[in-house]
Amino acid sequence: MSDTLITIIAIFLAAVLLFIFPLMSISERNDDISQTVVQTATSEFVDEIAISGLIKPSSYEAYQQKLVATGNSYEIEMEVQHLDQNPGKKSATTSANAIGENVRYSTFTTEILNSMYTEEPAKSYSLKKGDNVIVTVKNTNKTMAQTLRTFFYKVTGQGTYQIAASSSSMVVNTGKTTN
Repeated sequence: MSDTLITIIAIFLAAVLLFIFPLMSISERNDDISQTVVQTATSEFVDEIAISGLIKPSSYEAYQQKLVATGNSYEIEMEVQHLDQNPGKKSATTSANAIGENVRYSTFTTEILNSMYTEEPAKSYSLKKGDNVIVTVKNTNKTMAQTLRTFFYKVTGQGTYQIAASSSSMVVNTGKTTN
């Protein structure tokens, strides 16, 4: 009886060592690769916006396609902090070179996309020099690594994400639309 029990335990341990741990390792590696792809795509997208001064529908759609190619679904959050230069009277409390004050106001994803896709054909969202662009991405699905980790370790909870990226830049050229 004890030999049978030891044999069953040995077979179970062999199965775990031969199948489960390599599967976990491969799925973790896959998430690492997806993380690298998402971070690179996000940085390239933001750099393109900063250089051109435009959020082009074609660029946004190409960016979405790069993200989808990883096999995961993502939530993309964009924020544009518009520079609102407010020239005014010089006052005694400001430096001799400063006139008025600069204020920033933000535009977020929904407003940006509504502006781009309300007309046919879709038009570019124009920015001006000095605006800030911030793009944040998080996966919305559970990856294989998350599922296995949850099953074995009970580490991850609801609402967590495995793959995320963020990038920001200041716009260096005022965008001029040709539409």
